[in-house]
Amino acid sequence: MPLYEHVFLARQDVTSQQVETMIETYKGVIEQNGGRFEKIEMWGVKSLAYRIKKNRKAHFTLLNIDAPPAAMAEMERQMQISEDVLRFMTIRVEELEHEPSAMMQKRDRDDRKDRERGRRRDDEGFGGGGGFGGDRDRGDRGDRGDRPERNFGGEN
Repeated sequence: MPLYEHVFLARQDVTSQQVETMIETYKGVIEQNGGRFEKIEMWGVKSLAYRIKKNRKAHFTLLNIDAPPAAMAEMERQMQISEDVLRFMTIRVEELEHEPSAMMQKRDRDDRKDRERGRRRDDEGFGGGGGFGGDRDRGDRGDRGDRPERNFGGEN
């Protein structure tokens, strides 16, 4: 059977549980037509690059699917009917990736950075020593040498 990567965007005002219900509905459609889901990744609510149907944010979900084309066509038909689905895109691929997608890896990196920042703040005191006006000692600047006189008042 052909392999597909399918991403759909659901309105931001639906809950995560409603998105999971939608996924289960589409999973049932695929399984009734002889296909199966290989992987499901919910990427969460993200900002859109531009408004889609008056929405600025959406729930992003990735589905890796092994199904016949008729099953995909039926799932896409039901997504077109649904008012909760803003957009979707299906791409046929040669093989499915089994490790986490780039979006999930990015989330892991962001979580790690947040934890490291929190640890640094605790270890180094207020502000963490970076940024503007931290508690870092800059040391002595040394002698600045002779400086020429400047005439700012327009008098010579």
